[in-house]
Amino acid sequence: MTKLKSNATVFEALNWASLCLQKNNLEANGARYLMLDQMNWDETNLLLHYRQHLSESEQKTFETHVHRLLLGEPAQYITGNAYFYGFPFYVNQNVLIPRPETEELVEWILRDHLEPQLKVLDIGTGSGAIAITLKKHRPNWKITASDISSSALQVAKQNAELNGVSINFQASDLFKQIKSQNFDVIVSNPPYISTDEVKYMDQSVIQYEPQQALFAQHEGLLLYERLADSAKSYLVNNGDLYLEIGFQQGKAVKSLLERSNSFAKIELQKDLAEHDRMIKMTLKGDN
Repeated sequence: MTKLKSNATVFEALNWASLCLQKNNLEANGARYLMLDQMNWDETNLLLHYRQHLSESEQKTFETHVHRLLLGEPAQYITGNAYFYGFPFYVNQNVLIPRPETEELVEWILRDHLEPQLKVLDIGTGSGAIAITLKKHRPNWKITASDISSSALQVAKQNAELNGVSINFQASDLFKQIKSQNFDVIVSNPPYISTDEVKYMDQSVIQYEPQQALFAQHEGLLLYERLADSAKSYLVNNGDLYLEIGFQQGKAVKSLLERSNSFAKIELQKDLAEHDRMIKMTLKGDN
């Protein structure tokens, strides 16, 4: 690849990086993301500093980051930063990078529940994005966030501190270590990718994001089966269970949950791309 000339301006560095990325069939806007994060600028500051020369250390850092991007590493892992619902989150390879589709799941919960006080459980919290965002919008909710990965929980705790919220974090394999109690809302974005789907996935996701948080047995349905069996014991009467699902799993997950015969109402919701992406179940009132 062509080497970036010394004493380059911000504009020249961005052009160089964009060309390198395009030649490797990668999104050119990744370079812009890296520059904004490295210089701690917004778009306005970037435009104002287009003709600014990078210092030797700034240029070296940028070149190193671009090389990592060319190898397929996601920009969010390179910078350690991601945004979810407008809030900042630290991410590393112990947690998934928060996705826009999950923002739609959070929006659904907030839209449904205006109550000032609720007990909420976020299962498989990862970076803590769902739990922390709910707490930011509903400060009086009592939120517990669990994960089987102690490394993920460390990231989530760091993000709770970063966003100034108090969350009860619990190491747990689904409900196994959750103390006997009932929640008004349970939410989860569990692993749901079947190993058969690897051929359709972005190589950077397979190579860099945590496998435990991506893949599930039984054609990606194992965690939904376990949640369907157990959630009713942890929900209040008429409590809600919200799940993110794979875009091809709507009918299968709905059928699986209907067989449990514990839910009075099951609703599928599409994402902005018109794919089945979320499902909500309301527990029967006589459970």
